[in-house]
Amino acid sequence: MNFLLRSFALSLLATSGARAVGVARGQIKNFVTFGDSYTDIVNVGDGGTAWPVYASGYSDIALFPFAKSGATCSNNITFRPFPSVFESQLPAYFEEVSNGSLKLKPEETIYTLWIGTNDLGESALLTGDAVGFLPNVTNCMVDWVKVLYENGARNFVFQNMIPLELTILYSATGYFTKFWTFPRNSTEWSVFMNELVLTGNEETLLKLEALLPHIPDAHVAHFDSHGLFQDMFNHPSEFLNGTAPLNVTGCVNSCVFQVNDPNNSVCTLVNGTDRDSYLWFDELHPSEQADRIVAREMALVMEGKSSLWATWLS
Repeated sequence: MNFLLRSFALSLLATSGARAVGVARGQIKNFVTFGDSYTDIVNVGDGGTAWPVYASGYSDIALFPFAKSGATCSNNITFRPFPSVFESQLPAYFEEVSNGSLKLKPEETIYTLWIGTNDLGESALLTGDAVGFLPNVTNCMVDWVKVLYENGARNFVFQNMIPLELTILYSATGYFTKFWTFPRNSTEWSVFMNELVLTGNEETLLKLEALLPHIPDAHVAHFDSHGLFQDMFNHPSEFLNGTAPLNVTGCVNSCVFQVNDPNNSVCTLVNGTDRDSYLWFDELHPSEQADRIVAREMALVMEGKSSLWATWLS
C-alpha cells in the first residue's frame, strides 16, 4: 500500500508541475518563514548561519523570520515546551500584521514552512508520547497554508521532511546523544522513522493537492527536502566542499553519551573549513554547508526560477 500511495503521490506531483507556473521572476520581494530549529535564525541549528539568511542574501529578498527552535506544528497534537507554529508563530505573525508593524503586499510575499522533525521524533510520535497521530500532524501542516490563505497570503513554499533516519540520532548505528540517553532499539527506531517520514511526506502532498481547488489564485510550491538530502547523502562530492574527507555519517559537533547518563559525554568538534565536508552539524541538524545548498535552491524558487527540488502545484 505504501508503494502504491507513493507512486500516486509522485504522479500527482509530476502532473501538477506540468500545469503550474508558480510565481513570476522578480515578483517576490519578501519571504516569511515558519518552522523549527532547521529554520530558526536566532537559535541556529547548524552552528553557523541559518539557511533563510543565506537565501535572503542570494536572492535579495527581505526575510521576516518566525520559525522557532524546538517547535512542532501544534502543541495540541505533539506537545513540547517550545513555540509551535499554530499556538505561537502564526499568532505572532498575525499580531504584527494587526498592529501595523508588518506591512507586506500579498502578491510580493512568499511564505515557507519546514516542520516535522520534532513532531515525528523522540518524545513525540516515534516514542508514543504524542496525543495525536501522523494524520493529525499532516493535517496541521497543510492547514498552515489554509489559515494563511484565509488571511490574505497567496504564495507558499511547503518544504517536506528530510530522511531523518540518516541523522545520527535516528540511524541504525547511532549512539546515545544529548537528545536521547534512554535505552532504545536503534534499528527499530531507524525503520520506524523512515516509514513515518515517507508516509508523512506522501500524506502532505496528497492533502496539498486536495486543498488546491479551495484556494484559487494561490501559488503553492512543493520543495522536496527529502530528495535533496538523500542526494547529498548519496553524492556528497556534488554538494560538500570542505577541506577534510567528505563525511555523511558523522557530524561537526559530536557528543557521545552513555545510556541513562545525560550528564557526561565525550565531545569532538570539527573546526574551520573542515566543517564544510560534513552533511550534519550535530546528531540531528544539517550542517551549515548543507543549509547553503537548501538556501541556494530555495532562492531559485522564490526568484521564480527553476530548481530540481521544487515543483509548483498551482
